[in-house]
Amino acid sequence: MCNLFNKPSVYFIMGTQNASGKNPLSVLEEALKGGISHFQLREKGAGALQGQDLLEFAEKCRNLCADYEVPFLINDDVELAIAVDADGIHIGQEDMDCGQARTLIGKEKVLGVSVHSLEEAKIAIDAGADYLGMGPVYGTRSKADAKRPAGTAGISEVTSHFPLTPVFGIGGITPQNAPAAWQAGACGVAVISALSEADDIALQITHFKNSYKGVLI
Repeated sequence: MCNLFNKPSVYFIMGTQNASGKNPLSVLEEALKGGISHFQLREKGAGALQGQDLLEFAEKCRNLCADYEVPFLINDDVELAIAVDADGIHIGQEDMDCGQARTLIGKEKVLGVSVHSLEEAKIAIDAGADYLGMGPVYGTRSKADAKRPAGTAGISEVTSHFPLTPVFGIGGITPQNAPAAWQAGACGVAVISALSEADDIALQITHFKNSYKGVLI
């Protein structure tokens, strides 16, 4: 577990619709070269790939991640995760039961769960979640169905009760406001547009990692 969740982790989430008009595979490779810790394929929304196109794109993402030895996870779609032999899956509260997801993917795959409260965190951990995504910490434009921002209080509460479970802050996080997430006990930050829209993705990742030390370039 610890080799997958070393601090400070920068967890990149992207679908083809988040690539800001750029080649999404090029964006992913820039992020991998820059030092992301995880990549999650979240292919949702208007114009999202489906069927064979999605399968082939997921396979290309998986191969890229394998080249850089970065865990590759898929959002929500267990069938796709199994089909491409992803390293794991991430589910939200509305996607599927945590225990069911764990049964489907087996014990060896990584299971991440989005939570918004201590109660949801406990349920996810009891069901076998390997890590939690807590948020939205701040307002976000990347998810149309995002809940109201909760700040870092939720991260602090969950990490104090479950200190051995890695928690990622997600939602509107930038290098400028990331220090609050680190200070609340997050092992990492999960970001979408903060990387995909960056002019220099590698430099942006460096900014995030430096924010863990309280240093902003």
